[in-house]
Amino acid sequence: MKRFVAACAQFAVTPMAIRENLEKAVAWIARARLETGADLIVLPECVTTGFTPDCGPDELWDLVDTLPGRLSAPIEAAARKLGVYVVLPTYERGGVRGEVYNSAALITPTGAVAEVYRKTHLFPTERLSGGGWSTPGSRAVVVPTPLANIGFSICYDGDFPELFRVLALKGAEVVVRPSALLRSFEIWDMVNRARAYDNHTYVVACNAVGIDAGDNCYFGHSMIVSPIAHKLALARGTEEIIAAELDPDPIKRVTYGSTSPMIFDHLQDRNLEAYQGILTPGTSPFEPARRIPG
Repeated sequence: MKRFVAACAQFAVTPMAIRENLEKAVAWIARARLETGADLIVLPECVTTGFTPDCGPDELWDLVDTLPGRLSAPIEAAARKLGVYVVLPTYERGGVRGEVYNSAALITPTGAVAEVYRKTHLFPTERLSGGGWSTPGSRAVVVPTPLANIGFSICYDGDFPELFRVLALKGAEVVVRPSALLRSFEIWDMVNRARAYDNHTYVVACNAVGIDAGDNCYFGHSMIVSPIAHKLALARGTEEIIAAELDPDPIKRVTYGSTSPMIFDHLQDRNLEAYQGILTPGTSPFEPARRIPG
């Protein structure tokens, strides 16, 4: 990993207005690059449409496109012009009508789509079994780049420490988390900091603001967290850019501002014998208000 600047471009989308949202994304990418010198810019989840669509999976499939494709083309051009990496989160057209993925593409400074991650943990209302529109992915994705090894997660993925641990074991140094999170700030804050600290990775988490087609109002507060759970940058609840310089040698001290040495490594110090059955299906011993099948 090298020293570089990561940024979140936190802006409101117009529900289902794909062309307008892509134009706005291009403008905010340019602004983030100009104002912060960012080398990596992360956008909010489902930035082309908003998280909740106003249609079912068949109609959404017709509206979106493959990656790369016409939705990524303007962002590819912007990344190439500005010489920056961009994480573009959008619904992605699958192989058959009605197969729609909640995806995030990594676009390189050459304008190429280096990799596409498909959200592996769909929120219950997003799942087809819950009357939703998304099909889950099944791959944990880490992309080696000249900046860092970049791992991918999307919103609800952050509630699952197993995914972040797999990303860390695959070499992730920075994990991006484009989101449209509606739960409390305390949960957003806790999960981002815990996943960073658990795995000694940076977390660059860009949350949505504004209202989607389901009248959900998102609270923003995008953040960049260090591998020792220090919030390096924190947005407000409005349209805003945040950025931070990421140190390539971040776990020498046990906490920020301290000279006390850090002498542990959460990956090295795991007791693998204690994890038998970790991949066993299960449910909470407590009942939620309603269960939606997976």
